Amino acid sequence: MACLLQGKVALVTGSARGIGRAIALRLARLGADVVINDINLRAAEQFREELTAATVMDEVKNLGRRSIGIEANVCKKADVDQMFKKVMDEFGRIDILVNNAGGRQRPGEAYASSFPEEDLRFIMDLNLIGTIFCCQAASAPMKQQKSGNIVNVSSGAGLRVVQYGAGADYAVAKAGVIHYTRFLAYELGPHGIRVNCIAPGNIASSRLVAQGFRSVLSMDDLLKRIPLRRLGTPEDCAKVVEFLASDLSDFVTGECITVDGGLLLHGN
Repeated sequence: MACLLQGKVALVTGSARGIGRAIALRLARLGADVVINDINLRAAEQFREELTAATVMDEVKNLGRRSIGIEANVCKKADVDQMFKKVMDEFGRIDILVNNAGGRQRPGEAYASSFPEEDLRFIMDLNLIGTIFCCQAASAPMKQQKSGNIVNVSSGAGLRVVQYGAGADYAVAKAGVIHYTRFLAYELGPHGIRVNCIAPGNIASSRLVAQGFRSVLSMDDLLKRIPLRRLGTPEDCAKVVEFLASDLSDFVTGECITVDGGLLLHGN
């Protein structure tokens, strides 16, 4: 299994902590060289996430893989284009792109009929536009290689409407990620490029732990809605990305896999 991605180069956005970090380390353990991207490469310190080395890049290197870190804002196309130039200059290829950067990061209920324009644009940029920019930047070198693998990170929020109706801006952005994944998979398939998506549910990332897992539901009520009766972990997401980023899923493209312990089965 350590050679599953041997010789591959992966870029994981938003990977200085949390789900992105877990994915980056998983890919490194499978043999890939990994580029760590974040708007702040020391983001783990903010949420008290313990690393096994000074930085995530060092963690990857300690696994015997090459790694560089690139601070870039994926919401800005110029940043994205410069980031991919650095990747190509350093490694000469890009085999795997995981678009993990995103999140809610805005207070408030965000109901569909009333969320502010500023919040809407921020959420759309962070969760949908940033993903599109990175996919577009990766498409050119992947087409030249006639191979490549893109995994977008959506959310279970993009697949359902909750009873209390809040979080509409985030949910719509993440739904857009899912549908964009399908369009891109159809377009890039003839070039030997696969595009898939995961939709995490309630994941106990360092941010949620640090924030005390704010929710309209109590933890007991939430766990009752999850058939597997536990929160997910960043590693749960990383394992599914392993499947999608490797030849284990060679004939799979345009799909969205929920990683939520069965929460979607509950409906609302």
